[in-house]
Amino acid sequence: MTDPAAPTTPAAPEFTPVTDRPWAALLALCVGFFMILVDMSIVAVAQPQIMEALDAGVNGIIWVTSAYLLTYAVPLLFAGRLGDKFGPKPIYQIGLVVFTAASVWCALSGSIEQLIAARAVQGLGAALITPQTMALVTRMFPPERRGAAMGVWGTVAGVATLIGPLLGGILTDSFGWEWIFFINVPVGLIGLVLAAVLVPEVETHDHMFDWNGVLLSAVGLSALVFGIQEGQTYDWAFWIWLVIGAGVLLMLMFVFWEANTAGEPLVPLTLFRDRNFTLSNVGIATMGFAVSGSMIPIMFFLQFVGGMSPTRSALVLVPMAVLTGIGAPIVGRILDRVHPRSVVSTGLLGYAIALGWAGLLFDPATPVWLLLLPTYLMGLACACIWAPLAATATRGLPWQAAGAGSGVYNTTRVVGSVIGAAAIGSLMMTRLAAELPGRGLQQHAGGHVQQLPEPVRGGFADAMGQSLYLGAAVLLLGTIATLFLVRPPHQYVPVAAAAK
Repeated sequence: MTDPAAPTTPAAPEFTPVTDRPWAALLALCVGFFMILVDMSIVAVAQPQIMEALDAGVNGIIWVTSAYLLTYAVPLLFAGRLGDKFGPKPIYQIGLVVFTAASVWCALSGSIEQLIAARAVQGLGAALITPQTMALVTRMFPPERRGAAMGVWGTVAGVATLIGPLLGGILTDSFGWEWIFFINVPVGLIGLVLAAVLVPEVETHDHMFDWNGVLLSAVGLSALVFGIQEGQTYDWAFWIWLVIGAGVLLMLMFVFWEANTAGEPLVPLTLFRDRNFTLSNVGIATMGFAVSGSMIPIMFFLQFVGGMSPTRSALVLVPMAVLTGIGAPIVGRILDRVHPRSVVSTGLLGYAIALGWAGLLFDPATPVWLLLLPTYLMGLACACIWAPLAATATRGLPWQAAGAGSGVYNTTRVVGSVIGAAAIGSLMMTRLAAELPGRGLQQHAGGHVQQLPEPVRGGFADAMGQSLYLGAAVLLLGTIATLFLVRPPHQYVPVAAAAK
């Protein structure tokens, strides 16, 4: 059957290889990607311990995540252009240095404010690393092999998701939360050496920098996140709504500026003429929203209601990570031959169902084996989402737009993540106030997070479970959007060739 979108599908861009050992270069790049993902999952496991050690509240610990995501999201577009202008390899290496140095600062922080500041610098390093990885994959692998390459990328994500929580739990239980950041130092140094030896230098493309676009997007996004996250803290005062409204207005001004600027825009809106690129951005934004926002209520439930140690709570996520790691390379190869919507929409729907299922199971009386079942579905769904969406988004982009395209895609993902962390965190605090009126999250002396008293466990569990439903609802929007993906150019067989 012929896809109705076939007549309007653009021809595949011309490809010229930049290295004769692309797989070795990909593995070197995956070290930096691995470090970023491990750091995010390690921090999720240790959040209750950090909260107690630094005498922080729930909102403070949410800002530890949001500050990182915010400074990760805002510079991504600019970082993609830096890679295009000066070369993705040197920008990637600078990002590794910044991220590794900031990790040391995180470990040495003596207050929640210092940790938030250090995490913000970490986010800047991550922003420099991420778009260079995807841009180099686009330059090193032809379109028909990018699905397999992204499958390796997805496997690394699965392994990082597995190792991060386990390593975080072991380090936190054995040495203290500081070591979840110190562990980045040897990984960062190894990444720098491998990048110097294996990652190729590629042709650059000069760019003018759109400083007005940078300013509008940075201030607008910051206002949005601050308003959403601090709304509950200030009882949704009128000025909070003004801040949120200003953020929305500035983002609309950003889009208008990008569409009408006479110079070179920060976001080339022509990228969105590619339907798959546009819809993949919608899908990854919903996934980022759900995943980043759901980690805090999941870990709080397992440790404060279930009474688990960081290591035991991390073990609950092992099935998800194992299934993602096993499934990602398989799905990557399948994606090169099948319609992308068959894979991506199924994955997004599966993750939405898993989150809703987990929310229903959040009860003090639920046995651990039953809590594991949604994680199996999450793992299978992730294998169908992360790498397939990235491959689908970038297949049709010319190399000159690779940095900008990967920057836009990753910005969309992280913007979804930062808004998701703020929105689900705000919902979590709202539901806690409703379920446990007049009672905050109890902390206990002695340097170890303890299980909450039995009278408050039920209300706390309900609040955590209800927080997950927002992520599930947003994922349904991504599912609907990705149903409209079309086949990539390399899957169309010319009529003459098919007749032979």
